[in-house]
Amino acid sequence: MKEFFRVVDLEEARALAGRFPVVATERVPLAGALGRVLAGDLVAAADLPGFRRATVDGFAVHAASTFGASDSAPAMLCVVGSVEMGVCAGIEVAPGQAARIPTGGMVPPGADAVVMVEHAEEIDPTTIEITRAVAPGQHVIEPSEDGRRGERLLEQGTRLRPQEVGLLAALGVREVEVRARPVVAVLSTGDEVVPVEATPGPGEVRDVNSHTLSALVARAGGIPRPLGIVRDEFGALLLACRAALAGADVVLLSGGSSVGARDLTTEVLAALPDGRVLLHGIAMKPGKPTILADVGGKAFFGLPGHVVSAMVVFHALVRPCIDRIAGRRPGPATRIPARLSRNVASAHGVREFLRVRLEERDDGLFAVPVPGKSGLLRTMVEADGLVEIARDVEGLDAGAEVQVELL
Repeated sequence: MKEFFRVVDLEEARALAGRFPVVATERVPLAGALGRVLAGDLVAAADLPGFRRATVDGFAVHAASTFGASDSAPAMLCVVGSVEMGVCAGIEVAPGQAARIPTGGMVPPGADAVVMVEHAEEIDPTTIEITRAVAPGQHVIEPSEDGRRGERLLEQGTRLRPQEVGLLAALGVREVEVRARPVVAVLSTGDEVVPVEATPGPGEVRDVNSHTLSALVARAGGIPRPLGIVRDEFGALLLACRAALAGADVVLLSGGSSVGARDLTTEVLAALPDGRVLLHGIAMKPGKPTILADVGGKAFFGLPGHVVSAMVVFHALVRPCIDRIAGRRPGPATRIPARLSRNVASAHGVREFLRVRLEERDDGLFAVPVPGKSGLLRTMVEADGLVEIARDVEGLDAGAEVQVELL
């Protein structure tokens, strides 16, 4: 099916991969919210924390009573009581007075700051000396400082980290509406591919791609559904693809994307109901012979058989597609600036992804290209990240500033 082979730029490929619908929503308990994608905006139902709190152990005071205090001229204050944790402050602090208060305690009426215990010395049970002045609001959290009632605190599409889970808990959220995790079917093709538990014979290789891609899917927040190895035979591949599509939101098929006599992927896609090839070829290295199809509204990727190429394509194209289907809001990539350790050549007209390791030297952080052919898995094992070289650049010089996108 050579008529499908039309190389497109990576940006066009990403645009095509962004056309697929977002998965449905579901409610999960707070304990299961980590890593999930928020299905709607989170709006505070009440002020947070809801009362004025101390952020240090010390003495609640009227800040003006401490102005000018120093080691040589301390301010003398009268201690009128202590604040207990978890209850309303039953005392009021007037100018010239102070109340003992623990971290997290409710600042009593009249007080507008807290003096750290290190800056106060007790003269007797009712008198303290303050040796450092405090400003109004110092060491105090205001009632709505962490969140005001009606304020949008989290946006739809936020992937929930431990800190967001903590915010949900602070607001009393016991269940949260999130996007379902996209199910991604993973298939390997090739008569030369054998299961990992098998001993490869002459010309055979173990199924590395299924396990590598499944791990990448899991790290991206999807649910991998590995479906094993499929023979290079039209009927077997058609049945396997039908089964994969029936139970998944995305299908990753590796090993059947190169143009050749035994390439059956595009023929199978043409035979599937509502199957349409969107692209067959991306101007990138490695990963040029990638296929993307729309099969009944589901994304179907034909990835290169070389595991390194498949991993780079996943990083550059599949991962953003899974994020989009998962409803995840786009965020900044994790990039680290570094300098290139040596000259690197690049083919004009192709966007190249250079595998590099990071090396700290006396004169800064360097990106050191990892040598090796594109089919060597070890080059990815040794790499810390990828440097993207634009398609209109013929190479980079040693010392050039680059952005390393961490793997």
